[in-house]
Amino acid sequence: MQMAWALQTSEGLEVRYLLSCGAHEPFVEWRVPVTGSLPSLAHHLPMLSWYESEMADLFGIGFEHHPHPQSLVLHEGVKPLVPPMLDDGTPLDCVSTQAWLPKQDNPAIQHLPFGPIRADVVESAEFQFLYIGEGILHYHPRLFWKHRGMERRFEGQSAAQGVILAERVSGVGSLAHALAYCQAVEDALGVEVPRRAHWLRLILAELERLYNHLHYFGHLCQTTTLKVGAAQGLLLEERVKQLIGRHIGNRLPRGLLTPGGLRRDLDFTGLDQALRELQRQIESYLRDLENTRSHLDRLITTGPLTRQTAYDQGATGPVERASGIDRDTRRDHPYAAYAELRFDVPVEQAGDAHARAKVRMGELHESLSLIYQALTRLEPGPVRAPLPDAAATAEGLGWVESPRGTLFYTVLFGADGRLARVKIKSPSFSNWRVFPYTVHDTNLMDYAINEASFGLSVAGCDR
Repeated sequence: MQMAWALQTSEGLEVRYLLSCGAHEPFVEWRVPVTGSLPSLAHHLPMLSWYESEMADLFGIGFEHHPHPQSLVLHEGVKPLVPPMLDDGTPLDCVSTQAWLPKQDNPAIQHLPFGPIRADVVESAEFQFLYIGEGILHYHPRLFWKHRGMERRFEGQSAAQGVILAERVSGVGSLAHALAYCQAVEDALGVEVPRRAHWLRLILAELERLYNHLHYFGHLCQTTTLKVGAAQGLLLEERVKQLIGRHIGNRLPRGLLTPGGLRRDLDFTGLDQALRELQRQIESYLRDLENTRSHLDRLITTGPLTRQTAYDQGATGPVERASGIDRDTRRDHPYAAYAELRFDVPVEQAGDAHARAKVRMGELHESLSLIYQALTRLEPGPVRAPLPDAAATAEGLGWVESPRGTLFYTVLFGADGRLARVKIKSPSFSNWRVFPYTVHDTNLMDYAINEASFGLSVAGCDR
């Protein structure tokens, strides 16, 4: 199971489930009409718990015997007169209430509500800790403080306008979101993207992976108090962004993709040589990290995630691969030009913070290799195919292996040829669901390191 979502059709509400039947097999979609409440599947497929809660909050769908009936997107005390995804702008009725926590009557247990305003320039989130001394007994993340209703914002937009919204769902994954969205539109409209556009998209996607992973190591070093390592990681991230800026005109790869290909052609002359010079610095940096005992001591055995929990709860990307699950949509369900290239998928077994870091180290090496291979395969040609008019009820599915994991977009066009429903399954929505299982029964001193090792995005989850 990959995800579940709801939509309003001419016959009424409908819930859809997306399944993967294995590598190189087409995805399968189940469609279930909503007539009253539905039985919860979360007892059998735990990763569906958040998806069902999201549909309950935003569409008003009841799920019988749900194991966690608390609200997810709408905070405690929010009582919508009409479900937010079905209303026409009705204000929400809100009263102040306490956040949900499990019952406890031991006077030795202390409660720490941390956030939503936190130190440094970080996204808004509140974390509820129940602890004794340094030991964390229970941890409950309370997200969606800045839920922007991005999926609703797509409604009524044209296919070309939608990519502008997709780029702004999560700033750290603008290219990945734009690519998944474009591929969903192209699937719906039957568009064949030019070959050169496929190669350029691949290069851009791997450049985005490079600077995301380097930022990850800078932030991880910050939490282990390795100040020099933090500065070096962020400097290398900046150098990748400057390379991108010199070749496309801005440091973040926005404004380039469009359904059908790219808005304009790109010239990557000199990128190969510049990256090879930077690669030596990256490899030296990663070797230094792996030879710094104080850094490794804080990572090894911190926040272990078992393979079974990762699978049951729906982990994705480097998080699942660090727990021994060998999945990567670039290889298993190839898109762009990935099917024509050779690359390894780094997998670790320990499932701890160190394993999650090692997976990203391996991915840095593979991303550079993919870019070098793609640059040798670039040939002149068009970079954009024309879009036909969207037929009523045309639907499409697009996916990308973003730096944080698998990202899905589904699109549905209405009778007017404009978007009627867009569903986003972001990797951080999956990994925030998994993360608490690595926090319970750990200690407060390791919390920041563990969170950094997941590479989570609050905006990507909240949408």
